[in-house]
Amino acid sequence: MGASTLVPRVRISRAAVFTVFGLNGFLCSMWVVHIPVITQRTGVSKGTLGLLILLVALGGIAGMQAAGPLADRFGSRTLVAVAGTWLSLAVLGPAFATGPLTLAVALLLFGTGNGALDVSMNAQAVQVERAYPRPIMSAFHAMFSCGGLAGSLVGAATMHRGWDVRVTMTAAGAIGLLTVALSIPRLLPRVESDSDTTTSTEDESPKARRSASLRVLALAAIAFGFLLTEGVANDWSALQVREHLGVSDATAALAFGAFSTTMTAGRFTADRVSARFGRVAVVRWGAVLAAVGLMLIVSSIWLVPTLLGWALLGIGLAGGVPQIFSAAGNLGTRSAATDMSRVFGLGYLGFLAGPSAIGRLADLSSLTAALIFPLALILVCAASARIVAPSS
Repeated sequence: MGASTLVPRVRISRAAVFTVFGLNGFLCSMWVVHIPVITQRTGVSKGTLGLLILLVALGGIAGMQAAGPLADRFGSRTLVAVAGTWLSLAVLGPAFATGPLTLAVALLLFGTGNGALDVSMNAQAVQVERAYPRPIMSAFHAMFSCGGLAGSLVGAATMHRGWDVRVTMTAAGAIGLLTVALSIPRLLPRVESDSDTTTSTEDESPKARRSASLRVLALAAIAFGFLLTEGVANDWSALQVREHLGVSDATAALAFGAFSTTMTAGRFTADRVSARFGRVAVVRWGAVLAAVGLMLIVSSIWLVPTLLGWALLGIGLAGGVPQIFSAAGNLGTRSAATDMSRVFGLGYLGFLAGPSAIGRLADLSSLTAALIFPLALILVCAASARIVAPSS
Protein backbone atom coordinates (compact mmCIF):
# COMPACT_ATOMS: atom_id res chain seq x y z
CA MET A 1 0.00 0.00 0.00
CA GLY A 2 1.48 3.33 -1.08
CA ALA A 3 1.70 6.45 1.06
CA SER A 4 -1.02 8.14 -0.99
CA THR A 5 -3.56 5.49 -0.01
CA LEU A 6 -2.18 4.69 3.45
CA VAL A 7 -2.52 8.12 5.04
CA PRO A 8 -6.25 8.67 4.31
CA ARG A 9 -7.08 5.14 5.50
CA VAL A 10 -5.09 5.61 8.70
CA ARG A 11 -6.67 8.99 9.36
CA ILE A 12 -10.12 7.48 9.00
CA SER A 13 -9.12 4.70 11.40
CA ARG A 14 -7.72 7.25 13.83
CA ALA A 15 -11.08 9.05 13.88
CA ALA A 16 -12.87 5.73 14.45
CA VAL A 17 -10.60 4.87 17.40
CA PHE A 18 -11.23 8.35 18.84
CA THR A 19 -14.95 7.58 18.63
CA VAL A 20 -14.57 4.21 20.39
CA PHE A 21 -12.54 5.74 23.22
CA GLY A 22 -15.18 8.45 23.61
CA LEU A 23 -17.93 5.84 23.65
CA ASN A 24 -16.15 3.88 26.37
CA GLY A 25 -15.91 6.97 28.57
CA PHE A 26 -19.54 7.86 27.84
CA LEU A 27 -20.94 4.44 28.80
CA CYS A 28 -18.82 4.21 31.95
CA SER A 29 -19.94 7.61 33.16
CA MET A 30 -23.59 6.78 32.46
CA TRP A 31 -23.33 4.03 35.07
CA VAL A 32 -21.42 6.20 37.54
CA VAL A 33 -23.79 9.18 37.47
CA HIS A 34 -26.81 6.91 37.94
CA ILE A 35 -25.43 5.03 40.94
CA PRO A 36 -27.69 6.89 43.44
CA VAL A 37 -30.81 6.22 41.35
CA ILE A 38 -29.97 2.57 40.76
CA THR A 39 -29.15 1.86 44.41
CA GLN A 40 -32.46 3.41 45.43
CA ARG A 41 -34.38 1.32 42.86
CA THR A 42 -32.71 -1.93 43.95
CA GLY A 43 -32.75 -1.23 47.69
CA VAL A 44 -28.99 -1.72 48.01
CA SER A 45 -27.21 -0.33 51.07
CA LYS A 46 -23.96 1.61 50.88
CA GLY A 47 -22.04 -1.31 52.33
CA THR A 48 -23.48 -3.72 49.79
CA LEU A 49 -22.86 -1.22 47.00
CA GLY A 50 -19.17 -1.17 47.90
CA LEU A 51 -19.00 -4.95 47.46
CA LEU A 52 -20.97 -4.80 44.23
CA ILE A 53 -18.66 -2.16 42.77
CA LEU A 54 -15.81 -4.55 43.49
CA LEU A 55 -17.49 -6.91 41.02
CA VAL A 56 -17.05 -4.26 38.32
CA ALA A 57 -13.33 -4.32 39.05
CA LEU A 58 -13.12 -8.11 39.13
CA GLY A 59 -15.05 -8.35 35.88
CA GLY A 60 -12.79 -5.69 34.39
CA ILE A 61 -9.62 -7.62 35.24
CA ALA A 62 -11.13 -10.84 33.87
CA GLY A 63 -12.17 -9.08 30.66
CA MET A 64 -8.71 -7.57 30.24
CA GLN A 65 -6.92 -10.89 30.65
CA ALA A 66 -9.27 -12.66 28.25
CA ALA A 67 -9.18 -9.90 25.62
CA GLY A 68 -5.40 -9.85 25.22
CA PRO A 69 -4.88 -13.38 23.81
CA LEU A 70 -8.14 -13.16 21.84
CA ALA A 71 -7.07 -9.89 20.21
CA ASP A 72 -3.72 -11.44 19.30
CA ARG A 73 -5.50 -14.39 17.70
CA PHE A 74 -8.44 -12.71 15.95
CA GLY A 75 -7.29 -9.10 15.67
CA SER A 76 -8.12 -6.05 17.76
CA ARG A 77 -10.86 -4.89 15.36
CA THR A 78 -12.85 -8.08 15.96
CA LEU A 79 -12.44 -7.75 19.71
CA VAL A 80 -13.48 -4.09 19.67
CA ALA A 81 -16.65 -5.13 17.84
CA VAL A 82 -17.45 -7.87 20.36
CA ALA A 83 -16.49 -5.89 23.48
CA GLY A 84 -18.15 -2.67 22.28
CA THR A 85 -21.40 -4.53 21.58
CA TRP A 86 -21.14 -6.32 24.93
CA LEU A 87 -20.65 -3.08 26.87
CA SER A 88 -23.45 -1.29 24.98
CA LEU A 89 -25.85 -4.04 25.99
CA ALA A 90 -24.43 -4.48 29.49
CA VAL A 91 -25.04 -0.82 30.37
CA LEU A 92 -28.76 -1.67 30.43
CA GLY A 93 -28.24 -4.31 33.13
CA PRO A 94 -27.90 -2.06 36.20
CA ALA A 95 -30.91 0.00 35.12
CA PHE A 96 -33.17 -3.05 34.84
CA ALA A 97 -31.84 -4.79 37.98
CA THR A 98 -34.52 -5.43 40.58
CA GLY A 99 -32.42 -6.32 43.61
CA PRO A 100 -28.90 -7.00 44.91
CA LEU A 101 -28.51 -10.33 43.10
CA THR A 102 -29.53 -9.11 39.65
CA LEU A 103 -27.47 -5.95 40.15
CA ALA A 104 -24.44 -8.09 41.03
CA VAL A 105 -24.77 -10.08 37.82
CA ALA A 106 -25.31 -6.90 35.81
CA LEU A 107 -22.22 -5.21 37.24
CA LEU A 108 -20.04 -8.27 36.69
CA LEU A 109 -21.07 -8.36 33.04
CA PHE A 110 -20.59 -4.61 32.72
CA GLY A 111 -17.10 -4.79 34.21
CA THR A 112 -16.11 -7.68 31.94
CA GLY A 113 -17.21 -5.83 28.81
CA ASN A 114 -15.47 -2.66 29.94
CA GLY A 115 -12.20 -4.47 30.62
CA ALA A 116 -12.29 -6.26 27.27
CA LEU A 117 -13.01 -3.03 25.41
CA ASP A 118 -10.23 -1.25 27.30
CA VAL A 119 -7.59 -3.70 26.10
CA SER A 120 -8.93 -4.20 22.56
CA MET A 121 -9.36 -0.50 21.77
CA ASN A 122 -5.87 0.25 23.09
CA ALA A 123 -4.47 -2.58 20.97
CA GLN A 124 -6.19 -1.03 17.94
CA ALA A 125 -4.83 2.38 18.96
CA VAL A 126 -1.28 0.98 18.98
CA GLN A 127 -1.86 -0.48 15.52
CA VAL A 128 -3.08 2.89 14.21
CA GLU A 129 -0.24 4.74 15.92
CA ARG A 130 2.34 2.48 14.22
CA ALA A 131 1.02 3.58 10.83
CA TYR A 132 0.73 7.25 11.81
CA PRO A 133 3.58 9.71 11.23
CA ARG A 134 3.65 10.90 14.86
CA PRO A 135 2.61 9.78 18.38
CA ILE A 136 -1.16 9.91 18.95
CA MET A 137 -1.76 7.58 21.92
CA SER A 138 -2.35 10.24 24.58
CA ALA A 139 -5.04 11.94 22.50
CA PHE A 140 -7.04 8.70 22.44
CA HIS A 141 -7.05 8.67 26.24
CA ALA A 142 -8.08 12.33 26.26
CA MET A 143 -11.12 11.35 24.21
CA PHE A 144 -12.05 8.83 26.90
CA SER A 145 -12.10 11.73 29.38
CA CYS A 146 -14.22 13.80 27.00
CA GLY A 147 -16.64 10.92 26.62
CA GLY A 148 -16.88 10.67 30.39
CA LEU A 149 -17.66 14.37 30.63
CA ALA A 150 -20.33 14.06 27.94
CA GLY A 151 -21.91 11.11 29.77
CA SER A 152 -22.03 12.97 33.06
CA LEU A 153 -23.68 15.98 31.41
CA VAL A 154 -26.22 13.82 29.58
CA GLY A 155 -26.98 11.87 32.74
CA ALA A 156 -27.43 15.04 34.75
CA ALA A 157 -29.72 16.53 32.09
CA THR A 158 -31.95 13.46 31.81
CA MET A 159 -32.25 13.13 35.58
CA HIS A 160 -33.12 16.83 35.79
CA ARG A 161 -35.91 16.23 33.28
CA GLY A 162 -37.16 13.27 35.29
CA TRP A 163 -36.39 10.53 32.76
CA ASP A 164 -36.68 6.96 34.00
CA VAL A 165 -33.19 5.44 34.29
CA ARG A 166 -34.31 2.51 32.13
CA VAL A 167 -35.19 4.88 29.30
CA THR A 168 -31.90 6.75 29.63
CA MET A 169 -29.79 3.59 29.68
CA THR A 170 -31.70 2.07 26.78
CA ALA A 171 -30.97 5.20 24.76
CA ALA A 172 -27.31 5.07 25.83
CA GLY A 173 -27.09 1.41 24.80
CA ALA A 174 -28.67 2.18 21.42
CA ILE A 175 -26.16 4.99 20.88
CA GLY A 176 -23.40 2.54 21.77
CA LEU A 177 -24.57 -0.12 19.33
CA LEU A 178 -24.93 2.43 16.52
CA THR A 179 -21.50 3.89 17.26
CA VAL A 180 -19.87 0.45 17.24
CA ALA A 181 -21.59 -0.48 13.97
CA LEU A 182 -20.38 2.71 12.29
CA SER A 183 -16.85 2.57 13.72
CA ILE A 184 -15.84 -1.07 13.18
CA PRO A 185 -15.60 -0.98 9.35
CA ARG A 186 -13.25 2.01 9.69
CA LEU A 187 -10.81 0.32 12.09
CA LEU A 188 -7.64 -1.31 10.79
CA PRO A 189 -7.92 -5.05 10.12
CA ARG A 190 -5.45 -7.56 11.44
CA VAL A 191 -2.30 -7.50 9.34
CA GLU A 192 -1.46 -11.08 8.43
CA SER A 193 2.04 -10.13 7.35
CA ASP A 194 2.97 -9.15 10.90
CA SER A 195 4.61 -12.56 11.23
CA ASP A 196 7.21 -11.41 8.68
CA THR A 197 8.22 -8.39 10.73
CA THR A 198 7.82 -9.68 14.26
CA THR A 199 9.27 -12.62 16.07
CA SER A 200 7.05 -15.55 16.88
CA THR A 201 6.97 -16.37 20.55
CA GLU A 202 7.66 -20.02 19.74
CA ASP A 203 10.80 -19.13 17.77
CA GLU A 204 12.27 -16.89 20.45
CA SER A 205 15.13 -18.14 22.55
CA PRO A 206 14.53 -18.68 26.26
CA LYS A 207 16.70 -15.63 26.92
CA ALA A 208 14.63 -13.45 24.58
CA ARG A 209 11.38 -14.67 26.10
CA ARG A 210 12.67 -14.02 29.60
CA SER A 211 13.81 -10.53 28.58
CA ALA A 212 10.39 -9.71 27.08
CA SER A 213 8.60 -11.02 30.16
CA LEU A 214 10.78 -8.96 32.47
CA ARG A 215 10.11 -5.85 30.40
CA VAL A 216 6.36 -6.46 30.53
CA LEU A 217 6.63 -6.80 34.31
CA ALA A 218 8.63 -3.56 34.54
CA LEU A 219 6.10 -1.68 32.40
CA ALA A 220 3.29 -3.09 34.53
CA ALA A 221 5.04 -1.88 37.68
CA ILE A 222 5.34 1.67 36.32
CA ALA A 223 1.69 1.57 35.20
CA PHE A 224 0.82 0.46 38.73
CA GLY A 225 2.56 3.53 40.19
CA PHE A 226 0.98 5.99 37.76
CA LEU A 227 -2.53 4.58 38.04
CA LEU A 228 -2.36 4.20 41.81
CA THR A 229 -1.54 7.89 42.04
CA GLU A 230 -4.36 8.74 39.63
CA GLY A 231 -6.81 6.67 41.66
CA VAL A 232 -5.75 8.48 44.84
CA ALA A 233 -6.34 11.85 43.17
CA ASN A 234 -9.77 10.78 41.92
CA ASP A 235 -11.00 9.56 45.30
CA TRP A 236 -9.16 11.65 47.89
CA SER A 237 -8.31 15.07 46.41
CA ALA A 238 -11.42 16.90 47.61
CA LEU A 239 -11.37 15.30 51.06
CA GLN A 240 -7.67 16.06 51.52
CA VAL A 241 -8.21 19.75 50.82
CA ARG A 242 -11.23 19.92 53.10
CA GLU A 243 -9.51 18.21 56.03
CA HIS A 244 -6.07 19.77 55.62
CA LEU A 245 -7.21 23.35 55.03
CA GLY A 246 -10.61 23.35 56.73
CA VAL A 247 -12.47 24.74 53.71
CA SER A 248 -16.05 24.07 52.62
CA ASP A 249 -17.06 21.07 50.50
CA ALA A 250 -17.69 23.34 47.53
CA THR A 251 -14.23 24.87 47.75
CA ALA A 252 -12.61 21.47 48.31
CA ALA A 253 -14.22 20.18 45.11
CA LEU A 254 -11.98 22.60 43.19
CA ALA A 255 -9.08 20.24 43.87
CA PHE A 256 -10.52 17.44 41.76
CA GLY A 257 -11.62 20.01 39.18
CA ALA A 258 -8.05 21.30 38.90
CA PHE A 259 -6.65 17.78 38.64
CA SER A 260 -9.12 16.47 36.04
CA THR A 261 -8.96 19.62 33.89
CA THR A 262 -5.18 19.64 33.61
CA MET A 263 -5.06 15.87 33.06
CA THR A 264 -7.47 16.10 30.11
CA ALA A 265 -5.65 19.10 28.64
CA GLY A 266 -2.31 17.38 29.21
CA ARG A 267 -3.40 14.31 27.27
CA PHE A 268 -4.25 16.47 24.27
CA THR A 269 -0.73 17.94 24.29
CA ALA A 270 1.39 14.96 25.46
CA ASP A 271 1.65 13.48 21.97
CA ARG A 272 3.37 16.58 20.63
CA VAL A 273 5.79 16.49 23.55
CA SER A 274 6.45 12.81 22.83
CA ALA A 275 7.05 13.52 19.14
CA ARG A 276 9.63 16.17 19.97
CA PHE A 277 11.38 14.79 23.04
CA GLY A 278 10.52 11.08 23.04
CA ARG A 279 8.43 8.68 25.07
CA VAL A 280 10.95 8.43 27.92
CA ALA A 281 10.92 12.19 28.49
CA VAL A 282 7.12 12.24 28.76
CA VAL A 283 7.16 9.53 31.43
CA ARG A 284 10.22 10.76 33.34
CA TRP A 285 9.51 14.48 33.45
CA GLY A 286 5.79 13.89 33.81
CA ALA A 287 6.50 11.80 36.91
CA VAL A 288 8.85 14.49 38.22
CA LEU A 289 6.17 17.14 37.69
CA ALA A 290 3.62 14.91 39.45
CA ALA A 291 6.04 14.51 42.36
CA VAL A 292 6.47 18.29 42.59
CA GLY A 293 2.69 18.62 42.67
CA LEU A 294 2.41 16.09 45.50
CA MET A 295 5.18 17.81 47.46
CA LEU A 296 3.29 21.08 47.14
CA ILE A 297 0.04 19.43 48.27
CA VAL A 298 1.68 17.84 51.30
CA SER A 299 3.56 20.95 52.40
CA SER A 300 1.15 23.78 51.57
CA ILE A 301 -1.09 25.36 54.19
CA TRP A 302 -2.83 27.72 51.74
CA LEU A 303 -5.56 27.01 49.20
CA VAL A 304 -4.03 28.44 46.03
CA PRO A 305 -0.70 26.56 46.24
CA THR A 306 -2.60 23.39 47.14
CA LEU A 307 -4.84 23.69 44.09
CA LEU A 308 -1.74 24.39 42.02
CA GLY A 309 -0.28 21.16 43.37
CA TRP A 310 -3.31 19.15 42.26
CA ALA A 311 -3.16 20.86 38.85
CA LEU A 312 0.53 19.96 38.48
CA LEU A 313 -0.27 16.39 39.47
CA GLY A 314 -2.85 16.19 36.67
CA ILE A 315 -0.43 17.52 34.07
CA GLY A 316 2.32 15.22 35.27
CA LEU A 317 0.21 12.06 35.14
CA ALA A 318 -1.52 12.94 31.86
CA GLY A 319 0.90 11.48 29.34
CA GLY A 320 2.53 8.69 31.30
CA VAL A 321 -0.01 5.87 31.10
CA PRO A 322 -0.66 6.21 27.33
CA GLN A 323 3.10 6.06 26.69
CA ILE A 324 3.45 2.98 28.91
CA PHE A 325 0.62 1.21 27.06
CA SER A 326 2.14 2.21 23.73
CA ALA A 327 5.48 0.75 24.82
CA ALA A 328 3.77 -2.49 25.91
CA GLY A 329 2.11 -2.82 22.51
CA ASN A 330 5.39 -2.31 20.64
CA LEU A 331 7.70 -4.87 22.23
CA GLY A 332 8.24 -6.63 18.91
CA THR A 333 6.45 -9.88 19.77
CA ARG A 334 3.32 -11.42 18.26
CA SER A 335 1.61 -11.25 21.65
CA ALA A 336 1.28 -7.45 21.72
CA ALA A 337 -2.31 -7.42 23.00
CA THR A 338 -1.51 -10.07 25.61
CA ASP A 339 1.45 -7.98 26.79
CA MET A 340 -0.83 -4.96 27.01
CA SER A 341 -3.45 -6.91 28.95
CA ARG A 342 -0.87 -7.83 31.58
CA VAL A 343 0.29 -4.24 31.91
CA PHE A 344 -3.34 -3.12 32.05
CA GLY A 345 -4.19 -5.69 34.69
CA LEU A 346 -1.50 -4.66 37.17
CA GLY A 347 -2.01 -0.99 36.42
CA TYR A 348 -5.75 -1.30 36.99
CA LEU A 349 -5.04 -3.11 40.24
CA GLY A 350 -3.04 -0.06 41.33
CA PHE A 351 -5.91 2.23 40.38
CA LEU A 352 -8.26 0.16 42.56
CA ALA A 353 -5.90 -0.57 45.45
CA GLY A 354 -4.42 2.90 45.76
CA PRO A 355 -7.42 4.66 47.31
CA SER A 356 -7.91 1.80 49.76
CA ALA A 357 -4.24 1.82 50.79
CA ILE A 358 -4.32 5.57 51.32
CA GLY A 359 -7.41 5.19 53.47
CA ARG A 360 -5.61 2.70 55.70
CA LEU A 361 -2.53 4.91 55.96
CA ALA A 362 -4.71 7.94 56.72
CA ASP A 363 -6.17 6.08 59.69
CA LEU A 364 -2.64 5.71 61.08
CA SER A 365 -1.63 9.34 60.60
CA SER A 366 -3.46 11.79 58.35
CA LEU A 367 -4.68 11.90 54.78
CA THR A 368 -2.08 14.49 53.83
CA ALA A 369 0.76 12.45 55.35
CA ALA A 370 -0.51 9.35 53.55
CA LEU A 371 0.16 11.06 50.21
CA ILE A 372 3.87 10.50 50.82
CA PHE A 373 3.28 6.91 49.69
CA PRO A 374 2.20 7.77 46.09
CA LEU A 375 4.91 10.46 46.10
CA ALA A 376 7.55 7.79 46.73
CA LEU A 377 6.06 5.53 44.05
CA ILE A 378 5.95 8.23 41.40
CA LEU A 379 9.60 9.10 42.07
CA VAL A 380 10.48 5.43 41.47
CA CYS A 381 8.56 5.67 38.19
CA ALA A 382 10.61 8.71 37.20
CA ALA A 383 13.83 6.84 37.91
CA SER A 384 12.61 3.83 35.89
CA ALA A 385 11.32 5.74 32.85
CA ARG A 386 13.99 4.32 30.53
CA ILE A 387 12.00 1.07 30.36
CA VAL A 388 9.45 2.72 28.00
CA ALA A 389 12.14 3.44 25.38
CA PRO A 390 11.42 1.84 21.98
CA SER A 391 12.79 -1.67 21.56
CA SER A 392 16.06 -1.76 19.66
